[in-house]
Amino acid sequence: MFRLAVRAGKCMATGFSQAVKVNQPAISSSRYYSHAVEETDEEFDRRYERFFNRPDIDGWEIRKAINDLQGHDLIPEPKIVIAALKACRRINDYALAVRYLEALKDKSGPKVNEIWPFMLQEIQPTLKELGILTPEEMGYDKPELAVKDVYDM
Repeated sequence: MFRLAVRAGKCMATGFSQAVKVNQPAISSSRYYSHAVEETDEEFDRRYERFFNRPDIDGWEIRKAINDLQGHDLIPEPKIVIAALKACRRINDYALAVRYLEALKDKSGPKVNEIWPFMLQEIQPTLKELGILTPEEMGYDKPELAVKDVYDM
C-alpha cells in the first residue's frame, strides 16, 4: 500500500514538473533599443541653467543638481556655473558656493592648468558681484596644519 502511494506521488510530481516547464529559446532574437531622444549640448545647458534660475529653489535641490552635474563626464559651461553660484547666494549658502568651486577645480583633473584659469576668467565678474572668494584667495589650496615631511627636513 505504501509502495503504491509513493509511485503515485512520483508520477504526480514528474507530471506536475513537466507541465510547469516552459520551453524558452536559448537565444533571444528580439532586441530592446532605447527610444529616448538624445539631448543636445545646448538643451543640456539650458535645462540646468533654467533649473538653477528657479526662484523657489532650495538648498537640497541645489546640492542634488550639483551632485548630478559632478556625476557627468564633463565640466559644465561657465553659464551653468554662474547660475549655480547665483542660486547658492540666493539661498545664502556661501559655503556651498565655495565647495562647488573646489569641486570644479578638482574635476579639471590633469588639465587643471588649462581649464581652471579659463573658468575663473569667465566667472570672475560674477564672483566679484556676489562677493564670493575663490578657494585660492581664501588659502584653501594650501594645507593649514600640515607637518613637514621628515624626509624633507
